[in-house]
Amino acid sequence: MLEKGKVDQLRELGLRLIDQHKARVIIPAFEQNPGYWFGGGNIIQEKSGRILICGRYRNAGDSTTGTGAGERGLEFAIFESKAITEEFSKILSFSKKDLGHDSEIVSIEGGCLLQDAQAEGIELFISTEKRIAYPKHLINFQKPGTGVWTVDLLRGTNAESIDLGTIETIASSREANTLHIKDPVAFHSPDGSTELLYCNHPFSWSSSNTGLARRKKEGDSFQHFSDSVLTRGNSWDVACSRITERLQIPKIGSFAGIPNLSLYFYDGAECLRSLDQNPQAAKRPRGYSCEELGGLAWGWDDEFPKINPISTEFPLFISPHSTGCSRYVSSTFLQNEDLLATWQQSQPDGSQPLVANQLEKSEVHRILSN
Repeated sequence: MLEKGKVDQLRELGLRLIDQHKARVIIPAFEQNPGYWFGGGNIIQEKSGRILICGRYRNAGDSTTGTGAGERGLEFAIFESKAITEEFSKILSFSKKDLGHDSEIVSIEGGCLLQDAQAEGIELFISTEKRIAYPKHLINFQKPGTGVWTVDLLRGTNAESIDLGTIETIASSREANTLHIKDPVAFHSPDGSTELLYCNHPFSWSSSNTGLARRKKEGDSFQHFSDSVLTRGNSWDVACSRITERLQIPKIGSFAGIPNLSLYFYDGAECLRSLDQNPQAAKRPRGYSCEELGGLAWGWDDEFPKINPISTEFPLFISPHSTGCSRYVSSTFLQNEDLLATWQQSQPDGSQPLVANQLEKSEVHRILSN
């Protein structure tokens, strides 16, 4: 195990990075109202220095009662900028119709961009809710107007050339306890394999877990590895534990002489539906579906997927506004070694725009060198 002092350093790094008060809106939702957001994607930097951000626009709607309540996930977009301090411009956009290669799309969900090991090509992993029927023995549990979530893969030589003609489904389930698969998080392992983390839900919508599929080499198919690589906790994350980012810790300071390790940002919730709180007890943001809170974990890279939670009793990342929702963290070290993060943050109006914060290289070194 990692000694307590180093765990404390990782916690401080997470808190300084996902600073709720320094967060700056970089991509707003379509409306400044509850149920509207942009996010659920990731951020990468190309060799050229260009920063890419992807995510989906979501409009109001309620998947717990069926899609008749609103449009929900209606567009997936990729933005570019030369620097996080400059305005981001949309360079690519996919609608529900665009992504419906094998079935009508009910809602677009999360996705992520992944450059190949030599940064000579790019892959887009994207999840959608397709108008697919539940397995026969579960069909009576399917709400009208809803479907089943799966993960698709698209390819291109660069972001602008991502080709709809390459789309294929790479992760899906017909098992009751993992029927819905969404929100992919992909990264390369040192051995050349591609790891694909994703969120899965049972048919009953009673929990949310992080599953794992693995591709040994380019051209192979993804093979299922685990339905749960991050055990749900006992308090604030008892209903949901969805990993949204893996961040490798640099070999600096007190981390220079130990094996490689990574931080994992994850979303958690105490319940899937908002519950009443006792007015005579201490109130707290509890987190629920679409309004999750943020947590942190760590793991030795050579022991992946063994992951150790840091935020066991309470969440670490809570917006000071509205429901407290703070979720879908993505982070990356830039070429100048500054550390950049984006996430969805609940606003006073209830919307969840994509916000960002950047830690300078000197601050990262200070935290990891204590």
